Amino acid sequence: MRRSDPADRDPGRPRSHPLGGEPADFDLRHPRSDRYDPDATVILPVAGPEPFDDTVPIPVVSEVPPQRVPEKDGSSSVARSSGVIALFSLVSRATGFIRTAAIGAAIGGGLVGNAYQVANTLPNMLYELLLGGILTSVVVPLLVAAKKRDADGGEAFTHRLLTMATLLLGAATVLALLAAPLLTAFFADGETTSASRQLTTTLAYLLLPEIFFYGLSALLGAVLNTRNEFAAPAWAPILNNITVIVTAVVFLLLPGPATLTPETITGAQVAVLGIGTTLGIVLQAFVLWPSLRKVGFRWKWRFDLRGSGLGEAGRLGAWMFLYVGVSQLGLLPVIKIANYAGNRGGPGPQIHNNAFLLFMMVHGIVAVSILTALLPRMSAAAAERNFPEVSRNLSLGARLSSVVLVPATAAYLVLGIPLAVTAFQWGNFTQDQAISTGYATMAAAIGLVPFAISQMQIFAFYALRDTKTPALLNIPVVAAKILFDLCVFFWFPTEYVVVGLQCGNTVSYIVAVLISGRLLSRRLGGLDTARITRTTTRLGLAAVVAGLLSWAVAYGIQAWLGIGKPGAFVSLVVGGLVLVGVYAVVALRLRVPEVVEVANTVKRRLPGR
Repeated sequence: MRRSDPADRDPGRPRSHPLGGEPADFDLRHPRSDRYDPDATVILPVAGPEPFDDTVPIPVVSEVPPQRVPEKDGSSSVARSSGVIALFSLVSRATGFIRTAAIGAAIGGGLVGNAYQVANTLPNMLYELLLGGILTSVVVPLLVAAKKRDADGGEAFTHRLLTMATLLLGAATVLALLAAPLLTAFFADGETTSASRQLTTTLAYLLLPEIFFYGLSALLGAVLNTRNEFAAPAWAPILNNITVIVTAVVFLLLPGPATLTPETITGAQVAVLGIGTTLGIVLQAFVLWPSLRKVGFRWKWRFDLRGSGLGEAGRLGAWMFLYVGVSQLGLLPVIKIANYAGNRGGPGPQIHNNAFLLFMMVHGIVAVSILTALLPRMSAAAAERNFPEVSRNLSLGARLSSVVLVPATAAYLVLGIPLAVTAFQWGNFTQDQAISTGYATMAAAIGLVPFAISQMQIFAFYALRDTKTPALLNIPVVAAKILFDLCVFFWFPTEYVVVGLQCGNTVSYIVAVLISGRLLSRRLGGLDTARITRTTTRLGLAAVVAGLLSWAVAYGIQAWLGIGKPGAFVSLVVGGLVLVGVYAVVALRLRVPEVVEVANTVKRRLPGR
């Protein structure tokens, strides 16, 4: 991201709140542009040892943002900007949700589902270790800098970078394929049957080529982003999701055993599952080629790497590599322990992943969109050493996110089981497995707000161009998570292991918030902690009232209709409407400024107003 010109900054002061309370500073104008791309600032979270989410667009950065079109009121709100971003993320995550539900219906949440989940985690982990986090923090900025610096507009540098990265990805993919039996053996234990181990290894052979195509997709998307082409990178993951959905449907249509187990699954079913999943990533990469030609880019292999300036990528990426490496190290015990529980009849990796998907849906749509809108402002303020402005935007992001994440936490806590039954109890995914997913989702929900705040704090460090502090900070955060996960392994009953692992995530998020907050307070000269606490307390009170009433309604419906799919669906819809309505009314009565501003914005847009 380029350093901001002082002329880019918005000198305007926050206007007074219409109710005469705290300033309504959530209509801040973006210092450069109102155009954003989905998940543009996605960087691995501090407490990042979680399953990889490949249902969202890859990170993007625009080199020369388009000129802002003045609006009637002369400004555009962060909420409006993030709403545009959320639209893209919503479609991608919606199809990703359907994809996960379809795969669950096809293979269930038992041993076959666990084998698939473990095998599919391997390429995701290795890709993240090689390129995932480094792409956002290092590669894209280098491409932008080369385009502005070099006489050829960065063409030669881009060709060399693509050549080097492609060779690295290819070599890593080959090595991973050769080591597939060793990789899958790591996650096995004494209860793992030979059939389960063989199935996991076979699927790993079919899925590990994803490493190469994940990287290729990300690299090509980065090239497009530096040329202000955002559509293809944003929508490519949706094609991936649709491909996997079709794969699940084909799997269900294939002739197979009455009871799907690692011993009974057919070779054709394994082939369809593995090849179809990898095909989705292949298409996600190659669908970008027409857009590359559209912007006039022609890839040429360049092997003259000496003196090309690529050494800077290694130096800049060292701290991010440490960050990602520590995060992936923290993921290993999660998979190992979840697989241990699954091999003994409890919920396993598949159910853990489903709960994580539900957790990330609301975070990805809401918090990531707000982060994307606020990061350029924080970066511009940090470049001018306007630390109070950085702190103010950090507070703004935390408060705006909490407006949705606090009631979402209540919704998951009281409606988690009906949601999971409605979403996942299809095909080979049993009701017991869906209920287990619901319990895991309830446990995960507690971490929604601290996770979002920890993300924002890390983005503040990145706005300060500091990758070292997040990398070092990640060590105690992941250590706390691993320690908690080990306690889960030794002390939790098998049926509650996945629930315990989700609680471990929350512990790590809280540790991250506490440590990051202390360090940022020193760097920025203080944080707006009192205002954040005041807002979240009011929101929490509104969510508690709404959650209790929603629970009473949902409980009554389930007592009448049962916990099957009809009862779960009706209780989810009615309970959800009650929760949203009561929460909005109570929050308005408590005069929460952020909620009042949203209500006023809606009123202004109504016909006749």
